[in-house]
Amino acid sequence: MLSNITIGQYFPGDSFLHRMDPRAKIIATMIFIVAIFLAETTLAYTIVGLFTLFTVALSRLPMHLVWNSVKPLWIIIVFTMGVHVFTTPGTMIWQYGFLHISEEGVRMGSYMAARLVFLIIFSSLLTYTTSPIRLTDGIEHLLNPFRRIGVPAHELAMMMTIALRFIPTLLEETDRIMKAQASRGADFTTGSLVKRAKNMVPLLVPLFISAFRRADELAIAMEARCYRGGENRTRMKELTVTSYDYIGIAGVLVITVVLLVLRFIPLG
Repeated sequence: MLSNITIGQYFPGDSFLHRMDPRAKIIATMIFIVAIFLAETTLAYTIVGLFTLFTVALSRLPMHLVWNSVKPLWIIIVFTMGVHVFTTPGTMIWQYGFLHISEEGVRMGSYMAARLVFLIIFSSLLTYTTSPIRLTDGIEHLLNPFRRIGVPAHELAMMMTIALRFIPTLLEETDRIMKAQASRGADFTTGSLVKRAKNMVPLLVPLFISAFRRADELAIAMEARCYRGGENRTRMKELTVTSYDYIGIAGVLVITVVLLVLRFIPLG
């Protein structure tokens, strides 16, 4: 059930991606997200796909973990593909009433679905290979220049990381509550979509209570350790840029340049 969802989880390791500085990984991820939108042809999407698979291989993560990052969003992926398949005009393949499928629609739908899959996988690698503490430090360092205009860099980084970290915790709590309700006769798997949605209502109250309780416990724990925010705060391990970071960012930039060339300088 929900136990297979791995969004926001960190998996320790000693791979190339694990050794990269979190700032470099965040920058590389942002560049790659922009680069994906430059792809327009089958060749471009093939290059993006091969690079994504190469990056997954560098992370040394089991493939089922990568698949678990995509699986929870399959409805969005299928819906996005369907919208393009049934609404894009072009050379007709099939038509029934106002519904129609064209060659251009199938191609565009496949491209959009592939784009979402690549985005999800590449973004998931950031949290899979970066611990919450290092991710917080990386976000804070990147936001530090905005302190001059009053942006609370440390507080924003802490909130983002805590929110990301609590995703798997709340999913585990939801799964536990669902099992407890199922043992009392609740049914979450059969019936119409509306009926199953109504059956989910009893989960909301205990889930909200649990979330607020965990937030209160976290606040008390931080206060007990004299946590006071970012000013003059020191770190046990300082972030350092290494050759891994230069190689990683250079690889993403090379892919970006290749996609730019394919988009604005068509071959042939």
